[in-house]
Amino acid sequence: MLTFAAGVPVAIDGRQLTPLEIITELNQRAGAQGVGRIDMVEDRLVGIKSREIYEAPAAITLITAHSELESVCVELDLARFKRGVEQRWTELIYDGLWFSPLKRALDAFIAEASAQVSGDVRMRLHGGQAVVTGRRSDASLYDYALATYDTGDTFDQSLSKGFIDLWGLPSKIAAIRDRRVAGA
Repeated sequence: MLTFAAGVPVAIDGRQLTPLEIITELNQRAGAQGVGRIDMVEDRLVGIKSREIYEAPAAITLITAHSELESVCVELDLARFKRGVEQRWTELIYDGLWFSPLKRALDAFIAEASAQVSGDVRMRLHGGQAVVTGRRSDASLYDYALATYDTGDTFDQSLSKGFIDLWGLPSKIAAIRDRRVAGA
């Protein structure tokens, strides 16, 4: 089990560790199970493609666990935007721009976006995969009573019709316009 506080890994199986100790231990544990072996063709900054083979067991394990914890702790719009920020952050690192002003600004955004990403993630490391088998957080936005889609849930399903009408309105108006323009 991995424990995170404000997006940062802080423990394995309830043992408080530094991030370096966590990476070292996960490299051994996940690596022994074949997790994190990556064979890919990359686009180099200078314009050539290069086949690279990496072993990053701790990184893959932590990214997988963190992503699953985010899925219950971060609201939709923030999560969507963060995925784009993560992609650009990764490109900056790959291109050697660790100390760039943009990377520093993205660090601040990621720290703020991860402020509520705290809790535990249970994982199974086996057969080259890091599989999440459970997640829990006091900062979770998940509410089973809202999401059952069954009788007795607390979500007022009668609100759906109005939401669908409003959400689909721009598409409906565009379709009317397109029919009008095509007929002209």
